[in-house]
Formats: sequence, structure tokens, C-alpha cells
Amino acid sequence: MANDQVHKLLEETLKVYNRKDLAEALQVDAGTIRRWQLRETEPRPYLAAKLQMLLPIHPEREPGQFRFIDLFAGIGGLRMAFESIGGECVFTSEWDSYAQRTYRANFHDNHELNGDITKVDASDIPDHDVLLAGFPCQPFSIAGVSKKNALGRKHGFADETQGTLFFDVARIIETKRPKAFMLENVKNLMSHDKGRTFDVIKRTLTEELGYHIHTRIVNGEHFVPQHRERIVIVGFREAQDFSWDALELPEKGGRRLADILHREDGTEPQLEWDGNRFFDHEKKKVNPKYILTDKLWEYLQAYKEKHTAKGNGFGFGLVGPKDIARTLSARYYKDGSEILISRGRKNPRRLTPRECARLMGFPDTYRIPVSDTRAYKQFGNSVVMLAFESVARTMRPFIVEQTKPASRKPATSRKKEKDYA
Repeated sequence: MANDQVHKLLEETLKVYNRKDLAEALQVDAGTIRRWQLRETEPRPYLAAKLQMLLPIHPEREPGQFRFIDLFAGIGGLRMAFESIGGECVFTSEWDSYAQRTYRANFHDNHELNGDITKVDASDIPDHDVLLAGFPCQPFSIAGVSKKNALGRKHGFADETQGTLFFDVARIIETKRPKAFMLENVKNLMSHDKGRTFDVIKRTLTEELGYHIHTRIVNGEHFVPQHRERIVIVGFREAQDFSWDALELPEKGGRRLADILHREDGTEPQLEWDGNRFFDHEKKKVNPKYILTDKLWEYLQAYKEKHTAKGNGFGFGLVGPKDIARTLSARYYKDGSEILISRGRKNPRRLTPRECARLMGFPDTYRIPVSDTRAYKQFGNSVVMLAFESVARTMRPFIVEQTKPASRKPATSRKKEKDYA
């Protein structure tokens, strides 16, 4: 009976981790995991507790105050933000298998984690109140409407955005007609292709789909010690008295890197999930593998000197506990050059993945089941979760309360421009 319980937990855990990662977590080899699966050998009963710990930490939730879907979900930053205001996630889509693993390790779902959204029929997606999407921005090919007419081609969003991932957001909104949506992207989306890309997105959401949108640039620096600007597009099916003036933004720069760095004074919390992977609690030191080698440090210094001589700003970013970091990028795994932690005269070090999680506003209870390389990519591609909690709170009255719609006047381009920060 005891072994049956362990095998059941093993099967559940292998839905989240591959054999290699699970073997590393249990401190056995992958072949042992395989033999357990085939029941050639039996796992020890005490492993039940370890396997239970590896399963997603979030319990099954009661039905939420509103339903939302999580598209291009990444590792669930937007989901956490909207769950914090009472939302219930009823559909998830994320194509990257490693991001799926991290997502599954942190969220308990009764619904399937879908892969490629381009292969999902919009009519198969559950009804929902809010659509969330941090969609990738692929190049938009835009030709003039008159030329399309001459060629007998459609010129709505089905033509202008076909072949881009924004098209999939648009077709789902068109089919399911949610009460609201929240889209997120890099700030440069506004200037891509001299503004024409963003113009197509705005026209699609307003003129083609009939939603009322409010756009704002939000800097994560209000919430974490990192300069990170993102464009946020909030839309409502009915006109609402929504205003970005209600967005709660703490004073920018109020937090410094000391707030997220591992503490080497003996006060660093010991996280059961992390163990000593990132921080050696006996030595009270960050794992030395995060310190740059002499060769890499010499290369980065020479690279910076070369570009400084040419008059440009390429090079590493060396920071200390009292500083604010540059934007964490998905390429951080390569050399960590944009955020290097100073160690005085010694070689600097990279942030650990746990520090990256903190820098993105994730709590220490958030699990990191993938390799450092994958974790760096995932946090670099994620959102500052605390910033989007604030966005979610600003939207909440227009989602869960019976708000009387404002007078429905057609939104002009001039009116919409006033929403921009």
C-alpha cells in the first residue's frame, strides 16, 4: 500500500519534471527513476514526503469571483497577479516545454496546459471574463487598404495581423467577447515599424473588435529595484469610467538591490525547496559558481573599454546593494553582463535564479524546477509580478462589480492618445 502511494506520487511528479530533473531533485540517477516507473525496483516509502514536496504548491481553489484565461503564459506572472484579486484561471496556453514545467510546479489546475495557441480553436476555449496575454511581437506586414481592395483582399485584422501571434489574441477576443482584456508587451512595441505596428493593434482592438482601450507605460522600478518599462493595454467590451489615475504606484526607486540579494550576514531564509542550490547556508555565502571566471571578467572589461573608446555605451553593468539594476533580459544566462554584483576588488558575480525571481516580484515560495540557464531565460521573459498586481487591482472594480457603463461615445484617436503615459 505504501509503495502504491509512492508510485502514484511519482506519476504525478513526472507530469511536471522530466526524469533528469526529478533525479537531481531526489539525488538519484535518471536510470533509477526509469526502473521505478517500470517497477523493476521499488522506491523507498520515505520518498513519498519528498515527492509530495515537489508537486505544485498552490491547492485547488474555490471558484473565483471572475474567470480569466492566461495566453502566452510563460511562468505565470500575470496569472499570479490576477489570482491575487480573486480571479480563477480556466485556460492556459504556453508553447515552451521548460516554461510549462515551471508553470506546473507552481500552479494546480484541473484544466489542461495547452501548447501552441495557433492550433487551438477559439470556440473550444472556455467562456471567461478576462483575457490575459503577454503576446510576442512579431513583425507586421502592412499594406495600404486601397491596394488590398484592388487585389480583392480583406483588409481587417484577419489580413493585417495574420501570421502574427497578435492575430490569435484578436480571433479569441472576437469569438469569446470577454468583458475585459489586459495585454502586455515591451515598450518598443509603440515605435516598431515607425508606429505602424501599434496602430494596427489599436485599430484592430477598437475599430474591428469594438473594445474601449486604455494604454499606459508602467515601469517595474516602482515595485522592484529594476528599471523595466512595459506597455500595458487594458480593454473593456463596454465603455467604462476607467482611469489610470487610480493605478497605485509606490515612489520609484524606493527599493534597492539589497532588498533582493542573498544576505550573507546569517539572516538569509532557508528555503526547503532551494536547499543549498543557490546559497550555502553553512558557509553563509552565495554558491561560488555564480562568480565570474577570470577569463570572462577580463573579456567583459576589454569589451567595455573598446566600446567606450568608440564613444558608445556597450558593456557590463556593475552594481551594488544600494543600486537599481538595468532590465533583466532573457540573454542573462550568457554572461550576466547587464547586472553584475560588485564584490569589491574580487571578480563580480551574476544574480542567482532566486535573486532573479525576487527582482521580478515573485515570492520566495515560487519554485524553480529548471536549470539555471532555463530559469534565467524564463525570468528575463517574465513580468514584474507586483506591478501587474497593481494593474489588476485597478481593473478589478470594472470586472467583478456591477459598474454602470459610461456613455458610449465612439473613441477618437485623440481621446485614446490621452491615455498614454
